[in-house]
Amino acid sequence: MNKYLGDSFTVPVKKALFTTQELTIIGMLAGITVLLGVTGYGFIPLPMMKATILHVPVIIGAVLAGPRVGIMVGFLFGCFSIIQAITSPVVLSFALLNPLISILPRILIAVGAYYTYVGIRKLIRQNLLSLAIAGFIGSAINTIGVMGGIFLLYAKHFAEVRHIPVAHVADIIIGICAMNGLPEALISAFITASVVTVLQRVVRK
Repeated sequence: MNKYLGDSFTVPVKKALFTTQELTIIGMLAGITVLLGVTGYGFIPLPMMKATILHVPVIIGAVLAGPRVGIMVGFLFGCFSIIQAITSPVVLSFALLNPLISILPRILIAVGAYYTYVGIRKLIRQNLLSLAIAGFIGSAINTIGVMGGIFLLYAKHFAEVRHIPVAHVADIIIGICAMNGLPEALISAFITASVVTVLQRVVRK
């Protein structure tokens, strides 16, 4: 016994940042993200950029296991985006090298999707529809966050690589958000609602 500590002294135990279950979910969803990215199934090649559904695991993680899990999956997705921008560059890859473009919006996906799901579920008490709306909003956050960041930080560079006047950048980006973002959001809504509904049933068992 340490005479300065006394008999009642106990060593404080630090609480782990993530539980074993949360780490398992993070690892699984991050692995799916990487697999989709490496195989190319998570990217849809378009003239100006690679549209992606890689954000869907972030949404699933957030609504299934909470915002902390979703945020971590989003962070890993953002890191993977940087790697992709280096190893497989496209027209807009210069912007994805910036963490404010590649990582921050992916973290916000989790926050937005989770609180959308919780809020809508309380309002309408329809789980499937709440999941679909959360998937749609999460995808929209990804598109608007990335493209909005490009507009705010790289409008001039964007105009140069596209050979357009700077004054037209806003219109082009809005067009990209509409043409790419809407299909991505609809697909995300469908996948999120379908996958999470099944996983919730499995967890309840």
